[in-house]
Formats: sequence, structure tokens, C-alpha cells
Amino acid sequence: MKILDRYILSTYLKTFFSVFTILMLIFILQSVWVYISELAGKDLEIEIILKFLIYVSPRIVVLVLPLTILLASIMVFGGFSENYEFAAMKSTGISLQRAMKSLSVFIVLLAVISFFFANSVIPFAEFNFYSLRRNIAKVKPAMAIAEGQFNQLNDINIKVAEKSGENGGFLRDVIIHQKKGNVRGNFTVIKANTGEFISDDTSDILQLVLFDGNYYDEIQDKDYTKRTKNRPQVKSTFDKYIINIDVSQFNNVDFENKENITKHTMLNVTDLKTAIDSLNTNRNNILETFSETMLRRTTYHNLKLNFKQNELDSITTTEAVDILKLYEERNSIQIIDLALNTIKKAKNDLTSKSKAMLNSLVNVNKHVVALHDKFALGLSCIILFFVGAPLGALIRKGGIGLPLIIAILIFLTYHFIGLFAKNSSEDSSVDPVLAAWLSSLILLPFSIYLTNRATKDRPLIDFDSVLIPLKQLVASKSDSDIFDSQQLTSEDTSELESFENEKLIDIVKNFRQFGLSLNYKQRALKILNSRGISELQLKMAGNLSNQKYENALRLYIDFKEHSKLALNLNILTILLGLGGFVLSNNGIPVIGKILSVIAVLSLLFFVVLFLKSTSNQSDFYKLLSIKFLTNSFVFIILGIPLFVLYRAFFIKKMKEDLLKIS
Repeated sequence: MKILDRYILSTYLKTFFSVFTILMLIFILQSVWVYISELAGKDLEIEIILKFLIYVSPRIVVLVLPLTILLASIMVFGGFSENYEFAAMKSTGISLQRAMKSLSVFIVLLAVISFFFANSVIPFAEFNFYSLRRNIAKVKPAMAIAEGQFNQLNDINIKVAEKSGENGGFLRDVIIHQKKGNVRGNFTVIKANTGEFISDDTSDILQLVLFDGNYYDEIQDKDYTKRTKNRPQVKSTFDKYIINIDVSQFNNVDFENKENITKHTMLNVTDLKTAIDSLNTNRNNILETFSETMLRRTTYHNLKLNFKQNELDSITTTEAVDILKLYEERNSIQIIDLALNTIKKAKNDLTSKSKAMLNSLVNVNKHVVALHDKFALGLSCIILFFVGAPLGALIRKGGIGLPLIIAILIFLTYHFIGLFAKNSSEDSSVDPVLAAWLSSLILLPFSIYLTNRATKDRPLIDFDSVLIPLKQLVASKSDSDIFDSQQLTSEDTSELESFENEKLIDIVKNFRQFGLSLNYKQRALKILNSRGISELQLKMAGNLSNQKYENALRLYIDFKEHSKLALNLNILTILLGLGGFVLSNNGIPVIGKILSVIAVLSLLFFVVLFLKSTSNQSDFYKLLSIKFLTNSFVFIILGIPLFVLYRAFFIKKMKEDLLKIS
């Protein structure tokens, strides 16, 4: 490895690991705040908390790694440009691609490692993280009760309005739903104004003492008809009521206990492929079984039991058949009732089954996205490097400030595109395979564009590359021919030869102001050369050209070209805008919307050209040392709607001011 490659790689690695460490700490702290309710107040050992943080870290790497690559690339290459290190490299023939060579190998290697990390480490960590969260939730039931919501403790479901005291032992406004034996459902409701948890470290029984409350118990009769008709219940009040809760199983939590869990984030590529095949097969089997069940429920095979075959034999197949007439009136009514009931039931079954199938589709799509995410992570690392490195070289700014802002904006765009696509893919609004790759595919052409611009050392956005072809479409010869230039004749040549040197020098210097063509200047130079006055002498004396006038003339010509194109776009915007409005309100909305969109684009280009025109004017009058109001906001606002008059007035005025240059 050459010295330059080692220097670039070492600089990048220092920045990379520094940024990665800082971002990991920030995101881990954010995760702690997200799960603080599961950790705080449960008297957990430091070892358990450290395990929690270790298991949550791999899922954070998926976010931190691409952001780190992007930010480090912008910072390093921006620092190289800001400190003129890239200029030194280019002076020795080293291009941007050559400077990125060693880093490209490192990023590709990192992308490969990220795949194996996503395929092995993340599923393992997710499995342990989920198990640990579930086990932590079982510790200390008193702490597990959250205010304002129902919480399950063994066979009671409890809700409290407010907790107070040490470890939240005192309760206010208590509502309890309690199960009774093996009967399904909560038929016992207890309400109390206050309550208190009383426990003993030596006992496995936690006492919940309730004060000043009511007890409601709905009696479940063995006869279902009596239960639905009579609805018997018991109601009583109490001053003090004690409920004993067995907490032996709560605090005997094995934090190493891991049951079989099959969430899509906990599977590797092989398991995901197997799970996707199984889910699709199961989904198809459910659909096939459901279709067969729906067909059987039509009872089509029972319709022929009362069928009169001899009546059908007399009817040709080309005639419409009223099937109900083939049956007796009583049977016809039964058939209609049967059909109505079958349709209603089928409709209800279809509604419920559609929800179940939607849930199964969401599950399948989540597995598909999780599978492709493992591969897309590596590609996103490579693409974000080729976005960050050339972008840093273009903005020529290192450090934390501007690169951090740009990196966050790009990464948020990348992240939210992926997030919205994955959310939309759950119900197949977006193909789940495309959803996993969409953000990377969108950034891919952007990375190619940035690398191309940085390699050619061109600015990030070059409006001239778009405006020059547009100006050529509307430009005319009169735009550059400011004054009527005379053609050189033999009489003019004789007249020039009769002039003195001072007069000839004045013609050479100010030929444009005199309305003469370039031929006059060239002929005058030849005459002066024959008289012993060279172009070098004229240039050293400042008489070869009137630089101030030439610069002002260039600005004037630029103003004419920019303003002419802006005028055409202004007219186009008005015509298309009115046309779109008229068509949209007269039954042709599609064409009207298209014209309106084109009008908006035309307006944007007009604003850009208007600003360029005012910039040309500002530089023109600054050169003439004349105070002008082109930088005034009010001036610009008034100039946009009145651009036709604006352009006509200033073309005439700037031409007059041009003649005042000495």
C-alpha cells in the first residue's frame, strides 16, 4: 500500500470510529429512554441492565453504520478539499477515483461484513432481547402496575388512577376484574377508592388490601338460557377487602430462559426462506380450504332432491329458465330463504376471512422485507460512501458543522423513504422486494451524479448547462450586435492611415464605443505596428482594450440573453396557467393538470432567470459605480409581474449608460 493510500485510509478510519462511537452512544441513550419504563424501579442487577444494552445495540448498528459512513466520508473528503490537499493531489495527476481507491476496498469489505452481521448477530441479539424484555416485565408486580391502564397479575386484571408511597405501594381509584375458577371471562368486578400492597420478604404471598369499595359478581348459571335471560348478579359493599396474590412465580424469573420465538427479525437468511415458503404454503392451503368450504355451503348438491326432471326435458337450452317455477311454492320459498341466509353467512365469512388473510399477507411481506434488508444494508453502505465522498470534495468543508447537517438531511431522506416503502409493503401497496431496495436505488443515480461532478471538478449544481441550450433557442444575432457596426472599405482604410498615432490608439481602445467593427481595430493595430508601436506596448500601457467597457458590455449582453429567455418563460407560464385553469374547469381535468404542472416548472425557471438578470444588472451598475436597487426585495417583487415593461425599460437605459463609460 502506498503512502498516500495509507494516509487517506488512516484519516478515514480515525474519523469513522470516532463518529461511530459517538452515534452509538447517542442511539443507545435514546433506546434507554424508550425502554426506561421496563428498567426503572425493578431493582435489577447491573448484569441484567448491561445485557439489555448489549442486546439492543445490534439493531442500532443498522441505523448507525450507514450514517457513520456518510458523515465520515463528507468530513474526511471535505477536510481534504478545505486544506487544499486535493489540489495537491490533482497537481500530481491523482484523480478523485484514485484517492478513493483504498477506501472503496474498505467499504466493500465493510459491506460484506455488514451482511454477515445482519444475518447472524442481529437475529441472535433480537431473540435474546425479546426474551429478556419478557422476563424483566415479570419482576416485582407492584412495579409492573402502570397508572391509567389495566395490568395483568395472575388471575386479576387491575387498573389504578394513581400510585404513591415507596415502590408505589399505595393506590387510588382501583378497578379489578377477577377470574373465577376455570370459567372463561372476567365476571367479578371490584372497585375501591384506595388500596395498599402489603408484602413480607419471607412470604410468597402479596396482599392487596382495598378500602371503601364495591363488589360485583355476575353469577354464571349452568343453564345457558337462564344465564342469558335472568342475568343474576351479586352486589355488595365493603370497608376493607383483602386479595392474596401468589408472587412465587413472579420473582423466580430465569433471565436466561428463552422459549422458541419466531419473529421475522430473529431469523437468518436460511430460516427466513424456509419461513416464507411455509407461510405461503399455509396461506394457499387456507385459501383452498376456505374456497371448498364456501362451495359446500352453497348446498348446490341438495337442489336436485326436489327437482322435476320431466319439466326440464321440455325446455330447450337456448331458453331462459326460471328455476323457482320448477318447484312447488313452499319449496321455492325455502330455496329463497336458504339462498339469503347462505349469502349473509358467506358475506360475514368473507369479511372475517379477508382480515385474517390480510394479517397473514402482512406477516409474509414482513419476512420478505427482512430477508432483503440483510442484503440491502451492504449496498446502502457502498452507495452512501459514493454520495458522501464526492459531496465532501464539492462542498470543500470539513469538520462537524456543515457536513453534519448535510449528512443528517441525506440520511433522513434515505431512512424515511425506506420506512414509508416498508410500511406500504405490508399490505402489498408496494412490492416488498422493491421496498427493501427502494431507498438505495433512489440514491444510486445521485451517487453517480455526484462522483461525476466531483471527478470533473464542476460545481454541484450548474444551471448554465441547462440555460445555455435554452438561450440558444431564443437568441438572435441582434442580441450580441449592440451597435450598428460599419464594414471596412478601402476609403476607411485610407482614412485610418491618415490618422495620427493618438487617434489610432483611441480607436483600438474604444472601437466599440465608436460603433466600429473588430476589423477597424485590427487594421488600426497593423498601422500602429508599421509605425513601430506593438500590441505588447499598447497592452502594457492599458491601451489595447477598454477593460471596464468590455466587462460592462459582457454584463449587458448577458442581461439581454437572460431576460429574453425569462420573458419567453413568463409568457409561457401565463398562457399555460390560464389554459390549465380553463381546461380543469371545463371537463378536461387531465390535460388541465398537465398544463398546470408545466406552468409551475416554467415559473420556477423564470424566477431563476429573473434573479440571474438582476444579478447581471447589479454587477453592471457596480462596475459603473452607480447605486442601483436591483438588490431590493421590493424591487424584485414588482419586477416579476411587470417583467415585459421591466425588460424593455432597462435594455434602453443600460445601453445609454454603457455609452457613458470613458
